[in-house]
Amino acid sequence: MHYLWRAVDQEGEVLESYVTRIRDKKAALRFMKKALRRHG
Repeated sequence: MHYLWRAVDQEGEVLESYVTRIRDKKAALRFMKKALRRHG
């Protein structure tokens, strides 16, 4: 099962969150690095 959540912050930036039922540390770290690059 997979979920993709999106929200828009006060500056109009789109924030995304991708969630799976299975926890995967490597995938979580990859996601966080990507999110930090995109959203500072």
